[in-house]
Amino acid sequence: MRHRFHALCPYFAMFPEQFAEKWINRLTLPGEYVLDPFSGRGTTALSAVLLGRQAVSSDTNDVAYCLTFAKTNPPHYRTIRNRLQQLRDEYCANGADRSGENLPVFFEWAFSRNTLPQLVFLRERLRWKRSKVDAMIAALVLGSLHGESRKSPTYLSNQMPRTISTKPDYSVRFWRSRDWHAPDRDVFQLMEDRIEYRYVSFVPKAHSVVFHADMRKLPYLLDTHKLPVRCAITSPPYLDVTNYEEDQWLRLWFLGGPPYPTRNRLNSDDRHTQEGKYWSFVADMWRSLGAVLQKNAHIVLRIGSRRQSPEAIRSCLRHTSVKSGRRVHMVSSRTSEIRNRQTRAFSPGSLGCLLEVDCHFVMR
Repeated sequence: MRHRFHALCPYFAMFPEQFAEKWINRLTLPGEYVLDPFSGRGTTALSAVLLGRQAVSSDTNDVAYCLTFAKTNPPHYRTIRNRLQQLRDEYCANGADRSGENLPVFFEWAFSRNTLPQLVFLRERLRWKRSKVDAMIAALVLGSLHGESRKSPTYLSNQMPRTISTKPDYSVRFWRSRDWHAPDRDVFQLMEDRIEYRYVSFVPKAHSVVFHADMRKLPYLLDTHKLPVRCAITSPPYLDVTNYEEDQWLRLWFLGGPPYPTRNRLNSDDRHTQEGKYWSFVADMWRSLGAVLQKNAHIVLRIGSRRQSPEAIRSCLRHTSVKSGRRVHMVSSRTSEIRNRQTRAFSPGSLGCLLEVDCHFVMR
């Protein structure tokens, strides 16, 4: 049975766990470390610990950090149940919470008058950066925060995509034009149900280190922790395909961010949105990998594109790999077309990402 932590929260531009599992089994032995410098929803890290390896991950995105930390350092079932009950009791003891009344009009349409105060309460109380118990509760909320609520009772919002948060003004116009209103959900009850569902799968116990940091800081971080890494499996942000601060703005709000979409608030490095600067961004990835990976290390990259040919991508990867300061050899490469693009779910007619290129390198 597929481990239920994998689908804890849908995430745009995610690769399937089968991709990570194939390469982890092929390139590493039990107990060895697997690195993902762009952890996303934590697929590589979770696959690694489930296969008996140890995981190292980093990401600047609050959502990515929370999901990866929660999945790979999960609390025990009884501990998270007790913590959720404690939060429920605290909320009930405080009576009606009015702190959501100053939020933009979007929130009045997105969540019912009973659901929103509960979300605001949890947003203020959960210490997801420090506590693995609170991180798991936060991650469960993120997975249910928005979605196709007219089809499934597992989502808290008015009708929205599962993978991204649509813009506030567009969302309100959309709901008003159809006279669609948010479902009345009890957040605590839904989280209790989600815990029961997710914890059917066993709790992974392997070692996982998750850094809430830019991948350029990995040489310092890994040197400090003295972690021997000989394999990296990752997917850098695709060129001009998505901007996580805009696309994940509602989840970022729940984790303490502003109640509207932003750009460059969490990370000013936006080179992955600019074609002329994208490969300097990838070159920095190679610099970090060259500094942290041990001799004869394996690197597996998945890169998507809607502008560049597979040949151009492979050529650019080879040229930028010299920035690692090491001898890098491409062992294999495979190109696949994306047939069911996620962009169609929220932007009909959008091209989105057309193809993906998987490359396996060895770094001497």
